[in-house]
Amino acid sequence: MSSVIVQERLVSALIEALGADAVIQEGDALAYFSNDVYRGGAAPQAVVRPASVEALQEAVRICSVAGVAMVPRGGGASYTDAYILPEGGHVLFDTGALDAIVIDEQSAVVTVEAGVTWMALKTALDAKGLRTPFWGPFSGIAATVGGSVSQNTLSHGSTAHGISAQSVLSMDVVLASGEVLSTSASAAMRFYGPDLTGLFTGDCGIFGIKARIRLPLLPTLPHFETLSFAFESFADYHAASRKAAMARLDDSHFGLDLALSQGQIGRQDGMGARLKIAAEVLRKAPDKMKGIAQLVRMAMAGENPMRAGAYMCHFIIEGFDAEEAAHKAKILRRMLSGLGREIANSIPTFVHSVPFAPLFNVLGPGGERWVPIHGVLAHDRAVGFDAAYQAMIAVRKTDMDRLGVWTGTMFSPVGATGFLYEVALYWPDDRTAYHRTVLGGDYLAQQPHFAANEEARAYADDLKRAIIALMQEHGAGHFQLGRAYPYRQRLSPQAISLLGAVKAELDPQGLMNPGALGF
Repeated sequence: MSSVIVQERLVSALIEALGADAVIQEGDALAYFSNDVYRGGAAPQAVVRPASVEALQEAVRICSVAGVAMVPRGGGASYTDAYILPEGGHVLFDTGALDAIVIDEQSAVVTVEAGVTWMALKTALDAKGLRTPFWGPFSGIAATVGGSVSQNTLSHGSTAHGISAQSVLSMDVVLASGEVLSTSASAAMRFYGPDLTGLFTGDCGIFGIKARIRLPLLPTLPHFETLSFAFESFADYHAASRKAAMARLDDSHFGLDLALSQGQIGRQDGMGARLKIAAEVLRKAPDKMKGIAQLVRMAMAGENPMRAGAYMCHFIIEGFDAEEAAHKAKILRRMLSGLGREIANSIPTFVHSVPFAPLFNVLGPGGERWVPIHGVLAHDRAVGFDAAYQAMIAVRKTDMDRLGVWTGTMFSPVGATGFLYEVALYWPDDRTAYHRTVLGGDYLAQQPHFAANEEARAYADDLKRAIIALMQEHGAGHFQLGRAYPYRQRLSPQAISLLGAVKAELDPQGLMNPGALGF
């Protein structure tokens, strides 16, 4: 039987089960789903968009019987080939229509379907004065809870509460058979016997497709302070970030080097965007006069906070009342004294007011293509890695300048023991179907445009691989592994055997996101 006939029967079965509107099999949409933020891959046979967990189960059963690979996709903001299957021929599961949110205030638990975005969840919980401990990455306007749990991520709430995986109580996962596996025997606690929930966090979907995730609830703290500091050396910045992370006074903090602060992060598009920021700052200020004072300080500071030092660190501190938030800020100032100098707090105030900004940063400030590369380093390796990375860039500077390739860096704490070092890599190149779909024609028409640039693209890919290799030499771990970061080769033979056995038990045909994590 020809592959065309097999594909037609598969697609027909999916349409019959899910409806024609939930199955994409041709057109420009397939090109969009064949690309992530970084690059493209081979096209899937079809894209399915189940609107219920039961529909997800049925679609999985159909693919399993047909022996077709299944690749899950959340918000699509991956840049590590997480849902890009090089050989193609798979069915891509777009989970975006799984968007139910059930808030149980009595039990202090929220249950969300996998396609719920962090922005949608925050909006629903804000109305009740509630939050989850970790409450989303900066890309939460698009990033989904299911995708973040599958990939692991950090940002909002991470200093105080850890990464996304640490805020998960349990989940329901649709296995390759179409059956649903619930990862906890208790509705009230995660650690009831061996941690089965942890097995599915960071698995990139190789064990199954997330259907529902349960997260604990906390009260939203209504008062906040924001602080910013500038540092002249990476060593001083790292020392300050480590001290702050160990103290856990802030809800979250992040650092930027000068290049990224002035470029990507510092960019604000148009007066309309600035007025929106001002309105959000005023709306979220518990004390309106204090909010007006903050706006005046931001206006007077202008762009100076983006040029205040070689490295800048920005803190968001929360409290039950103004006195608690101010007291935490006072202690943090005292702790960082002698390492850096305090500067205008425009950037963290903006981030607190607009935590999930539009995805304009998937292109560089000059319209360049963009990909981030990160590693989580032990603190005793961070300064040494920075020196090695700076030496690598110095050696490559001539070629990078010739090709228009440049980098900036961003940093975050990962609990008290880890330090995330993220390189943002930019190069001049044409846009892909991903950029055209996500950003839209009106926005792109206002941005600089580059022709296809194979030489710069190849150089950027080589540099990306070199940076990952350097991170590995310094013992770095990674989030959002996909197919970009090494994992299996870092495991012991016993660990490989164990995970291989789990994979074989849950997915005996090897159909769930084959190749991710090296499995």
